[in-house]
Amino acid sequence: MFAISRARTLAACVLLAALQGCAALPPAPEAAAADPVAPARPVAYRSVTGGYVSQRPVAPSAWREQNERVAPQVKP
Repeated sequence: MFAISRARTLAACVLLAALQGCAALPPAPEAAAADPVAPARPVAYRSVTGGYVSQRPVAPSAWREQNERVAPQVKP
């Protein structure tokens, strides 16, 4: 029984592979579809590393001062 179901599965796979070859190809894109006078954004150079900021470790400082610096300020 296992051999029969395996043979059917193999036959189905071969049939599907053969039918895939008969499928129609999608239409090729047309080169004339682009409008040569259409407005385009100007090209500008932006450095990949322009906004880089070094994140090297620093010596630890007093934790109380760091907490006070980033804590929300109390409004009077």
